[in-house]
Amino acid sequence: MKNTYGSALALTIFGESHGAAIGAVLDGLAAGIPVDEEFIAAQMEKRRAKKGGLSTSRIEADQVRFLSGVYNGRTTGTAITMVIENTNTRSGDYAKTLGLCRPGHADYTAHVKYGGFEDFRGGGHFSGRITAALCAAGALCQSMLRAKGIRVATHAARIAGVEDEAFALEPEALNAQLEALDACTGLPVLSEAAGEAMQQAIRAAASEGDSVGGVLETAVTGLPAGAGEPFFDSVESQLAHLLFSIPAVKGVEFGAGFAMAGLRGSQANDPMTVKDGRVITTTNNNGGINGGITNGMPLVVRTAVKPTPSIYKPQQTVDMSTLQPAELQIQGRHDPCIAHRAAIVQTAAVAFGLADLLTQRWGPLWQAEEEAPWNTD
Repeated sequence: MKNTYGSALALTIFGESHGAAIGAVLDGLAAGIPVDEEFIAAQMEKRRAKKGGLSTSRIEADQVRFLSGVYNGRTTGTAITMVIENTNTRSGDYAKTLGLCRPGHADYTAHVKYGGFEDFRGGGHFSGRITAALCAAGALCQSMLRAKGIRVATHAARIAGVEDEAFALEPEALNAQLEALDACTGLPVLSEAAGEAMQQAIRAAASEGDSVGGVLETAVTGLPAGAGEPFFDSVESQLAHLLFSIPAVKGVEFGAGFAMAGLRGSQANDPMTVKDGRVITTTNNNGGINGGITNGMPLVVRTAVKPTPSIYKPQQTVDMSTLQPAELQIQGRHDPCIAHRAAIVQTAAVAFGLADLLTQRWGPLWQAEEEAPWNTD
């Protein structure tokens, strides 16, 4: 099992859903970077389950504790270890269905790969619970990017068929939307009416013992041109790798994405011009990336998040102890939709990926410097 990703920056995640704790080790950050623990706590709060019927009743404090790499509120330049304790587990719910593979989960594949030695409680290391560690590490990277004028935010573009307001094409309007999402503490949407309709759809599915999925859309502004490597380490390759690591993500697209396949080149190409001495494009179908390298326009990426596989309806499965067909009706505490909680996880993954790419391009010193090197090129 490979738990580490990154080149100039390396992120390792550890722990299981019902273990003592989960956590992350972030290595490669320069010394002297301010660590805003209040900002990190606010980002963790966005991922945390809350009352109201929109998420699981398993509510964890999700307080991040720094064990190494931070002193007097700044990074020391050594590996940063973050730990989040699990304090509200209820493992007995899973003991009752031991051996019954939950459809849509990793129970069967994990059993085959690890020979029955895997921690099955709550999905173990395959659980969405582990994304709290990614969220903590990504929040630190996001704070570092914000200090350089790079803003990253994600909204629920669609949940259960309900569409949110679209991201604006005009940079100033888009920045205002990202600021609003930064300040949002509820459902991460731009339209209050859409948010209400999404909540109704989630609660309706929950009342039937079912679940719903959605589409998450992330935008990044302030990103300089020139980051990323063609082919294997392209911006799309790096970010898609990270985004597909988020449990339940089944599709990733950049810019106009799959819609590009239905366009002609004359429609899909982004016309170029110069504004205030800077090369820009008048459209952004390519989502801020050409040839695997950032072009300075807003980066736009979307993911498809499947419905939560943990549903309360009876399902057909297999009993691994007998290799016979069986019926499963799960118990426990589960989310009727995970898309809205995953929005901040997607922001964290993109922030970490971009921090890694920028460090590959400009070296680690930019992280702690007051003026970003791309502003002085």
